[in-house]
Amino acid sequence: MTTVRNATLSVPGAELYYEVRGDGPLLLVSESGEGDARRSIDLVGRLVTDHTVVTYDRRGLSRSVRTDPTVPITLARHADDVHRLLAELTDGPVAMLGLSLGAVIGLHLAVEHPDRPLTLIAHEPVAPRLLPAAERAHHERELAGIQRLYASRGLNATFGEVARVLGIDLAAQDAEPGLTAQPLTPRRIANFDFFLTHDFTAVLDDTLSAERVAALRETEVRVVPALGRTTPDTVFDHRCARKLSALLGTEPAEFPGGHNGNLTHPAAYASRLREVLAAAPASRARRDRPVSGVVHDRRVGPHRANEAPCRSRTSK
Repeated sequence: MTTVRNATLSVPGAELYYEVRGDGPLLLVSESGEGDARRSIDLVGRLVTDHTVVTYDRRGLSRSVRTDPTVPITLARHADDVHRLLAELTDGPVAMLGLSLGAVIGLHLAVEHPDRPLTLIAHEPVAPRLLPAAERAHHERELAGIQRLYASRGLNATFGEVARVLGIDLAAQDAEPGLTAQPLTPRRIANFDFFLTHDFTAVLDDTLSAERVAALRETEVRVVPALGRTTPDTVFDHRCARKLSALLGTEPAEFPGGHNGNLTHPAAYASRLREVLAAAPASRARRDRPVSGVVHDRRVGPHRANEAPCRSRTSK
């Protein structure tokens, strides 16, 4: 059984819960949708043999409790949470897998901290502001329509529309065998509520600009746009990945599955992720200095999953 080291970090307006598994170069996973620290458990389990994998609950989800509800939920705030978490764990180079909403969080982290040696795999970012004006307006109307549907008819009525907008075929979705069950628990229902109510608004009100993203070409950050092999090229998450590639002057990396291939094809996804990380150009900082070790041995107590309470620390 893989040892799970868990803790909370005090950040402005919230207590951020996170988990650390494995050994090797640090890889942080920032989830999509309502996903918390254990949403991609099948993928993470295949990465811990050669990576120190950090997962976390975004503020407002699961164990990451908001201590000040007046602090607004924005993608920049989510990115600041990740910045503080990484600063807590290491001062060396890191890799980040950003999935959908998590990919946009990673892009915010990159543009706000371009001096951090970071390799970001940005899988189908939900970033309509990267798109041309007319296309952006169309997809923002789709997202706003999902919010209205959820408010008027509830979660069950909303699933199909979310899947349609993201290009997920719920009726014929391929998947690897032996996946961990992910039942719709009360915690997940509450997470979906927060995601659709608050994080959707954060996407619609986002300030990320194509110009700032394009400027990442001249920084220490290495961004690898990624898209799912089965995601239709007409849906906006695919279009955002393509636009990100154009802004950075590169080709997107193709991953198994579709928008949620990390969940449906964890073994193949982990293998592809290793290939992409190995091929990603190293930053100057990574070439010029040794990797600083993750210091969770003294900051995060060793626990088995679901056993010991977290130790809290404060980030100023």
